[in-house]
Amino acid sequence: MEVNLVTESIKFMVLGMTTVYLFLILLIYVLKFQAFIIQKYFSKKSESKSLSKKTEPANLHLGVVDNQNDETMLVAAITTAIAEYRKNS
Repeated sequence: MEVNLVTESIKFMVLGMTTVYLFLILLIYVLKFQAFIIQKYFSKKSESKSLSKKTEPANLHLGVVDNQNDETMLVAAITTAIAEYRKNS
């Protein structure tokens, strides 16, 4: 009788593991398909090209800072935040 229970438990284990494996494979393909659809219809390259053409002349007149200055400001803000945290600790 115990052999029968062990056999049944092995069958259920294999069935469960197979179900999980197949579900994960299906999930991978669905996510790949979703990424393909998003890249095809919602590509940021086309948006960024159209936005950069529209905003480039406006940036020159408004005096918008460049990326290097943005990074410098970000580093300064992080450094200040760390210094304040250390003062309060």
